[in-house]
Amino acid sequence: MDLENGDYQLLAGSVVLGLLVLFYGGTFVMSLFIGKKNENADGYMTAGNKIGFGVSAASMTATWIWASSMYASATSGYTYGISGPIHYGLWGALMILFIYPFGRRIRAVAPKAHTLAEVMYARHGRSSQLMLAGSNILGSVISLTSNFIAGGALIALLSPFSFRQGIIAVAAGILLYTLWSGFRASVLTDFAQVVAMLGAVVIIIPVVFFAAGGPGLFQSGASNLSAQQSNFFSSDAFMNQGAPYIAAVLAYAIGNQTIAQRLFSVREDLIKPTFITATIGYGATIIGFGMLGVIALYTGMTPIDGDINNLIPQMAVTYLGPVLLCVFFIMILGSLSSTADSDLAALSSIAMADIYGQSVGKKNANPKTMLLVGRITMILATAAGLFFASGKMNILDLLVFVGALWGALVFPVIASFYWKKVTNMAFTISSLAALGLFLPVRFEWISMDGLTGYIVDIVSIVGIGVVLGLMSFGFFGLKVARIIGIAAIAIVAPFAFGTLHEYAVLSGSLVAYSVSTVVCYLMSVRSKQDFDFSTIKDHVGDFDPVETITSDSDHVATAK
Repeated sequence: MDLENGDYQLLAGSVVLGLLVLFYGGTFVMSLFIGKKNENADGYMTAGNKIGFGVSAASMTATWIWASSMYASATSGYTYGISGPIHYGLWGALMILFIYPFGRRIRAVAPKAHTLAEVMYARHGRSSQLMLAGSNILGSVISLTSNFIAGGALIALLSPFSFRQGIIAVAAGILLYTLWSGFRASVLTDFAQVVAMLGAVVIIIPVVFFAAGGPGLFQSGASNLSAQQSNFFSSDAFMNQGAPYIAAVLAYAIGNQTIAQRLFSVREDLIKPTFITATIGYGATIIGFGMLGVIALYTGMTPIDGDINNLIPQMAVTYLGPVLLCVFFIMILGSLSSTADSDLAALSSIAMADIYGQSVGKKNANPKTMLLVGRITMILATAAGLFFASGKMNILDLLVFVGALWGALVFPVIASFYWKKVTNMAFTISSLAALGLFLPVRFEWISMDGLTGYIVDIVSIVGIGVVLGLMSFGFFGLKVARIIGIAAIAIVAPFAFGTLHEYAVLSGSLVAYSVSTVVCYLMSVRSKQDFDFSTIKDHVGDFDPVETITSDSDHVATAK
């Protein structure tokens, strides 16, 4: 990496090592206070299902505000101009809000669950469980990878250390404190991390803005923007960033085990305030941080080595002094760690509950073996994340891809919690069909010229109705959802038909929603199944009935 031609303020290697030891050493000490000699398997996965408002809201906010979301928001601002961070941060924030009505239903049906896939096993059977668990494993590994990439880029640009040394240091530090107490370590350290992040953001963004030129920058740097980048209502930004992210983040909300894990851990009566608070915290932080990308665009900055993942650290070393550079370092470290430890906790829970627990049966599961499986999973996941991170993939592309992938499961999962007729076959076939059509559309494996493009347009337009209908359903019920979904299709069709297939990311996501919904509905509507939802709680519950987590769970629960 060539820094010789730039005027950059770097941190000494000893300073970076000190900050890493301070941050990860401190979080490890926190985890020691909540650890148990005789660990409880259920506490390791969901912290006793009774976390209070303060800790749960902070944890949800910290998990959603990850380094990748900061980097991706700034990338969006740099790529699409001033409307980019709005499209990224606003829709991401609203998706947190859209989770809670579904979350209340999920929690009512399965109050003691550990994973959504575990509930799907009780609702449908093994194939549905494995599909949801498999998608979550893939999603969490990709998320873990993107956070390691962010950490590696941070350390490589701010210090004498290399990218590879950076990802190893970050991975080792996160594994160190998460391995000991699992999900509880993730949740409690999130509280400290989110306080550090929010405080740093309030200071750093204004400092960078004024150091780069202040209000005068919008005049002096206007020539660096294209017509679309300078337009707040840019159609380019909406079609390539806003619209795909609306679809992708709804999928994240329903399919992501890191979110589901917090849903199952918070006290049931605190679900609504927890998600509303996280909505506000995420939106304000991510939109504000994305403006760093806009500032970089106005200044005419070119990312070092042409790697857009370097943009945010590059802004920091260009405009911040040594003290604020240290604050910035801790802020990014906290944001990536808060999500990476959540990914490790999610993966361990999937391995414990869905792979081991359901294979041997809840009554036959050995809690000590479950804990061993969970910890081994964390180690293997960290190794996998390091391997993939060495490829330095584009973070924004990773996020959109996995979000669209989960889109194939959104309708089958939601319908399975409300509609008695949904069958295991309908769930499985609809999800596979959606995935099978999503991949060639998303990666343009087939030509979109002529009839094929028009068919994709029709299917995608139906997907728009599905997305808006699902969003409405959680808050207003089925009748309103149907009206909004049908109205959306009728309003959008004249404008979208003939052009929608030109946007591969957006149309791929919409195809996944549309196909899974139509196939699942057609296969279920005439089924004779009349599922009794009250039976789920009899099949989903604690694996470790011995209560050994009283002291620290009560401590967490009292943080309201």
